[in-house]
Formats: sequence, structure tokens, C-alpha cells
Amino acid sequence: MPRKPRLEYENAFYHVMNRGRRREMIFHGDVYYQTFIDLLKDAHERFGCIIHSYCLMGNHYHLLLQTPNANLSRIMRHINGVYTQAYNRLKKTDGSLFRGRFKSILVDKDAYILQLSRYIHRNPIDMKKPLVSNLKDYKWSSYRAFIGKEKNVNWLTRQFTYDVLGHKQKYKAYKSFVSQGVDKETLGYFSGKQTPSIIGEAGFKQWVFNKILDIESLELKSKIVGENIKLMDIVTIIGELYTIDIDSILESRKGLKVENKPRKIAMYICQQLTGKSQKEIAKYFNLQSNGSVSYTTHTIRSNIRENKSFAKEIDNVVKVIIRKAV
Repeated sequence: MPRKPRLEYENAFYHVMNRGRRREMIFHGDVYYQTFIDLLKDAHERFGCIIHSYCLMGNHYHLLLQTPNANLSRIMRHINGVYTQAYNRLKKTDGSLFRGRFKSILVDKDAYILQLSRYIHRNPIDMKKPLVSNLKDYKWSSYRAFIGKEKNVNWLTRQFTYDVLGHKQKYKAYKSFVSQGVDKETLGYFSGKQTPSIIGEAGFKQWVFNKILDIESLELKSKIVGENIKLMDIVTIIGELYTIDIDSILESRKGLKVENKPRKIAMYICQQLTGKSQKEIAKYFNLQSNGSVSYTTHTIRSNIRENKSFAKEIDNVVKVIIRKAV
């Protein structure tokens, strides 16, 4: 399966994360934390990125960035690479430091920047063993600057977040907002095995799908913007498109001479868009063998390659699913 491409465009907002290999520590003391913070300043000056918030934890970090120059990959390659070199010098070791390439979530700034800023800043206390009893005492995040407990630096941008919050008493209002705790919706984004590629309203996802993603594969585009699509979403929409009831799609009927095309298409698209295993899909479609899913999806994939008309039909179905389900 191809690796998901980075979604980069001018003035995009991202929640960026990375952690150490095998969850090992990447910050061992003040000099390590300060080295990384100095790199944030350097990235701001060198690449023009706008840093809206950050939080450095023992074995990972969180950043909320904006990229006026559409250069997230370049920025993070610099930060991670230079910090790894500095870390190895400090620890007198060598080799890679991080578990792999960084994770980035494209953010609908108007709808979610406040929630993500709060999520990032609450990391030191929202854990099984909090690092501090009072969040204002944690000095390796931008939270103290946001509540006026330390002088702001010119490479950290707070005003946009304050403007979205919309309160004249910005320090007090932000502190109160963060103290309310992370909302359930935001927690949901980070509680699963995989974090989403995009956090935003349906309109924002649709805009990214139509205007930003430069990918030939419609299915790959759909995986990026429609990661929360459910099996039932797909089956319901396909039932509507082909004017067939849901039971006819889900039931395994032996001995029928008429091919159940919508059922096969539904199985194929469920595999492509939901990330469910063959076992899960087989169970959902009342099949006893995982091999039945494999055979069906292989057949659909072959038909797509050989039949342009059928390929276009599948593309249209996926477009409708994305439009209705995201």
C-alpha cells in the first residue's frame, strides 16, 4: 500500500508529532529541551514557519505549525535531523533517534485550532502520572507564555489563538479554557490506533479533496479525507445508488444466478476506504471465509484495470461516498 503523501499548501495549519524509537526518551534534561526550543526559533527564521504552540515531553513532542511557504516536510526534516545530531553529541552516541517519519495532521484552523492548542498544552497533566500538579509549572511548553507567566518570544505566535478565543482578558480566558479539559471529540481523534490525516469540518475535507490533493488515485485521496468512514456508511450509500436494500448487500445468498454487483462493489470499497481487515469485512458481509473477500476485491480490481467504463463507475461511487460520509 502506498505511503500517504504529505498535504502541503501555503498557510496550511498542522499538528505535528514524533516520538523516540521504542518510546525511548529524547529529552534527558534542560539542555536537551532548550536545544529543541532553539531549533523551533531557527525553523521560524530560516523557513518562515509560524509556531502557534508547542509542548515537549520526555519521549515525544507536539507542535502546532503554520506554513506560509508550503514547506512542512523541509521544516521537519531540519528540526528532526539537526536535533538528532545534537542529541548524539550530547549523549555521545550515534544512529537514529525518532521512530520514523513525523506524524502530521492537517487542521481546519477555524474549527479546531483552539481544541488542539488546549490538547497540546495539557499533555503534561493529562497522563497516568502527571509531570506537574499545576500546568503553569511546566516550563517546556508554550502554555506559560499563553497565560502571561513568562515573556513571549518573537517566534511564537499567540494572537491568532486569542482572536479565535474572542475574549478581551486573553490570559485569563485562555487559562480558563484549558482548565476545562480536552473535549471528547478531540480525545476521539487521538484514542484510536491511527491518528487522522485531517481534522476539520466536512466542507474543509471536501475542499482539500477537490482542490489540494494532487493524486491520481481517487481511492488514495479518499483514504486521506475519509478515514472515519464506517462500513455502514458505504453499504447504505451504495444501496441508495443502486436502488437495492441493505440486506441484499449484506446477506450471503448461495445459488443465485444473477450476479450481486453492488455487494461486490461494497466489499471492495469497504476494504479500500475503511482500513478494515479481510476478517472484519468477511464477518460484516456474513462470509465464512476471508478468501471470499480477497477473491471479490481482486476481481473488482482487475475489472477496474481492464474496463474504463467500470473504473469511472467506481470513481463516481467513491466520490458520492466521500461527499456524503465525511
